[in-house]
Amino acid sequence: MRNHKSNEEYEAIIRTHANAVYRLAYSYTRNQTDAEDVFQEVFLRYWKKKPDFESPEHAKAWFLKVTANCAKSFLTMPWRKYVELSEPDIIFNQPKENALDDALRKLPQYYREVIHLYYYEGYKTDEIAGILNRRPSTVRTQLTRARELLAKILQEESS
Repeated sequence: MRNHKSNEEYEAIIRTHANAVYRLAYSYTRNQTDAEDVFQEVFLRYWKKKPDFESPEHAKAWFLKVTANCAKSFLTMPWRKYVELSEPDIIFNQPKENALDDALRKLPQYYREVIHLYYYEGYKTDEIAGILNRRPSTVRTQLTRARELLAKILQEESS
């Protein structure tokens, strides 16, 4: 039997996970409008599927996994190759934050996603492996290489 949630329950789930979903979507798309499209798709899938979660951690992992999958699908849509990518439309108050965002943008997507899940969402490498369907050793290697490349980019930009 399908779980029938009230509108209040849906709204509570959306409020709980909205920031994490949006941040991850933005880390993929680097554009507010595209991140909003991914965000809407994620919550539409939630509404259609109506999954039951074992715990708050399970819910967060489900939302982040669906967000990663939706963002990857969005970025590979055929029409995207005909759209000129704009500069990011979020400007931070601190110059260091803007420099870090610029450096993160220069990383390959597979490095950006592990950096985001590790540092911004607080997941351990084994948990990231589950979300991204990768081996834990692959995630650890990507995290190490991402840190090295990020440090190199930041050093080059500061000199």
